[in-house]
Amino acid sequence: MIPTQSIAIIGASEDRSKYGNKAVRAYSSKGWVVYPVNPKHESIEGIKCYHSVTDLPEAPDFASLYLPPKVGVKVLKQIAEKGIRKVYVNPGAESDELVKEAERLGLEPLLVCSILSVGTDPEEL
Repeated sequence: MIPTQSIAIIGASEDRSKYGNKAVRAYSSKGWVVYPVNPKHESIEGIKCYHSVTDLPEAPDFASLYLPPKVGVKVLKQIAEKGIRKVYVNPGAESDELVKEAERLGLEPLLVCSILSVGTDPEEL
């Protein structure tokens, strides 16, 4: 049996039209353990939401950023300290500064849409 993979959706949203919500649904539907991260919500799509990366109960296999680049850069340190190494930097979340900082912290930035990476078309959600 393949072990269950886990992902933190950083910038998760209650708004079903936003990619931060579509990612929660896409990964949940594929059987992943999903950790929505947003300081404004208690749950998203019926899943407990964490206020910050540091609040996560474990280090997930991946993180997926749905934040503006300037905010994302500030969260990278928490991601590294939590022990998450692979970080999806979704379209709109990327910047040269963010990628350089991620690499400086020893992270592996993945510059692709995390929803497509799990085999789901975000337009169909």
